[in-house]
Amino acid sequence: MLRALYDKTLEFSGHRHAIWILAAVSFAESSFFLIPPDVLLIPMVLAARTKWFRIAFVCTLASVAGGLFGYFIGAFLFDELGQPILEMYHAADKFAAAREAYNENGVWIVFTAGFSPIPYKIFTIASGVTGMEPVSFFFASLVGRGARFFLVALLLWRYGAPIRAFIEKRLGLLTLLFCALLVAGVVALKFLS
Repeated sequence: MLRALYDKTLEFSGHRHAIWILAAVSFAESSFFLIPPDVLLIPMVLAARTKWFRIAFVCTLASVAGGLFGYFIGAFLFDELGQPILEMYHAADKFAAAREAYNENGVWIVFTAGFSPIPYKIFTIASGVTGMEPVSFFFASLVGRGARFFLVALLLWRYGAPIRAFIEKRLGLLTLLFCALLVAGVVALKFLS
């Protein structure tokens, strides 16, 4: 089922309304959908490399809007919608453990989740449940999601199909490396200040 959903989403990248489909997928993925928008973003940029900025911009804005919807789910509809979404991803236990970390490091957590391939929707919902300050949530999401989508689009614009294979093959490793460097930087700043 997941593979069929993935293939169908990829098929939409060539549709004449692909930019709107990308926006819908980006919005939905930030709060409840399984397939990341990269599945559409990558072939869309490769098909229209001169439009890379517009494609990344739409993807980012829609994703952040979806993140705000996820925040709303967490803040106001957790029992009805948020808890079942977390259970669908087998993340209820992880969520309970992560809730405490939000009190101290919410902005960094949201930024990292927005940039990395880990399910961002879990963190958008968690931000609403924990009452993370909405403006901080918005900017952490905007920077994290923007960095991710603009970096992918820029690399595809610059290097084309060869970078697609590199990104798809090593996305998890590259993201973990970036996150490790980010955490090391935050720890270093705490010890130096």
